[in-house]
Amino acid sequence: MCCASFGKCSGASSGLAVVRSHGLGRRTEIYCSKKNSMMDSEGSAPTNSKEYLSNDITATSGKHYLCGYCAAFTNIAVTFPIQKVLFRQQLYGLKTKDAVHQLQKDGIRNLYRGILPPLMQKTTTLALMFGLYEDFSSLLLSHTSAPELLTRSMAAVLAGTTEAILTPFERVQTLLQDYKHHDKFTNTYQAFKVLKVYGMREYYRGLVPILLRNGPSNALFFGLRGPIKQCLPEATSYSAHLVNDFICGGLLGAMLGFLFFPVNVVKTRMQAQIGGEFQSFSKVFVKIWLERDRKLIHLFRGAHLNYHRSVLSWGIINATYEFLLKLL
Repeated sequence: MCCASFGKCSGASSGLAVVRSHGLGRRTEIYCSKKNSMMDSEGSAPTNSKEYLSNDITATSGKHYLCGYCAAFTNIAVTFPIQKVLFRQQLYGLKTKDAVHQLQKDGIRNLYRGILPPLMQKTTTLALMFGLYEDFSSLLLSHTSAPELLTRSMAAVLAGTTEAILTPFERVQTLLQDYKHHDKFTNTYQAFKVLKVYGMREYYRGLVPILLRNGPSNALFFGLRGPIKQCLPEATSYSAHLVNDFICGGLLGAMLGFLFFPVNVVKTRMQAQIGGEFQSFSKVFVKIWLERDRKLIHLFRGAHLNYHRSVLSWGIINATYEFLLKLL
């Protein structure tokens, strides 16, 4: 990610700070200009400047939340059937054609079964991902003197950790997509109601792999987004920018999806269970490793489909996010 310069004004002249978001990862630029008038009462100008800065930051931050939400909605509507095939492969170790055959047997009526939880979870998650990253970045940059790369990486990790609050939606999505639970509940409300019997902890089954995935993947996404786009041919039109943003997001999504694929396999196995022992991440990982003949290639079964899905999914997310950010 292109690192931004965060300057501070000092001296007798008052500072008028103008904060603006631009393109990738939000480059924060602060310009300081002298005001030769309206200095009748001491301290009044700095107060007005601070109020302006606060209002501008709030408005700018709101854009990131909204754009992230809309980008996620677009992505889920397009890629949900592909995600469902991938889910079956992660959970049962099926080949692609076998997973597709399962969905065909389920029928068109069940194709979008379970879409409400990811729609609610992903839209909120991506709104938090982009919005909180900007908020945490601004907060840390203004209150710490650490190197900006470290500061923004920490902001990304904090945003990813906060996203884990929405684990119950990911949990219910897993249950609704597993055909073994089709006879237990038919919609999101019923799934939440069934889990309620087991207590609040049951909603957060699989939290550890989600935390292991969210923080590091966020740091890599926001850290590499800028440098990757800089390597692409220079865009001279809106359509060219859209293509570059799609390629940038798609490449990052595919890379991160492949890198954290085993973590998601463990997460899916943990969340497919209702009630019973809460097994540790390492215990579930070893169990899956033994079931799949201790072969790494079997652990990544479905990764090729996840790669193509991630290219499409994160390409849509990044391109839609940047496009809407320019419009607002």
